[in-house]
Amino acid sequence: MDVAILLFDGFDELDAIGPFEVLENAANAGADLETTLCTLDGASEVTASHGLRVGADATLDAAADGGLDLLLVPGGGWTDPDSPGVRREYDSGAIPDAIADLHADGATIASVCTGAMLLSKAGVLDDRPAATHAAAETDLRDTTADVRDARVVDDGDVLTCGGVTSGLDLAVHIVAREFGDAIAEQVTTEMEYEPTSDVSRSHD
Repeated sequence: MDVAILLFDGFDELDAIGPFEVLENAANAGADLETTLCTLDGASEVTASHGLRVGADATLDAAADGGLDLLLVPGGGWTDPDSPGVRREYDSGAIPDAIADLHADGATIASVCTGAMLLSKAGVLDDRPAATHAAAETDLRDTTADVRDARVVDDGDVLTCGGVTSGLDLAVHIVAREFGDAIAEQVTTEMEYEPTSDVSRSHD
């Protein structure tokens, strides 16, 4: 399973790094997956919302070359249009366009926190259940998305979750869904983390 986590200036650190650690631990536990940190514009380093500088492994195009199974989009910066973050990327439109293209090509799309607003701009949440950070719920409700009060919402090829720490729950859920409970339990035991049971599986 090939996973790309999309980084951009102003993303919330835990939104991306939390799921990254879960996925890497799953790979170490035997899951057949590879996770790549990507940027859309080829930047080799981005600065996250709290000032952490994070290196990227590849461009999103390079990571998707040959097929991408899952794209994970973090949040951060939705409520501050004057700073780098989701709001700026939403207004730009480049990341939503890339999300729409990858979804059309068959990739599963996941978001953490206000990253759901980028999925919404891409059109992949139209008439579908979704979750986001409380700070963006009103804005998401103004779209055609069916906003759910859940930590994680699994709608098959589109997964979303609530704010910040929900990204850990989302990543554990993805590991369990794709590779089984045993690997997921090995990961959570190593990380000393108890994942949520608050998962809305709309496609069941």
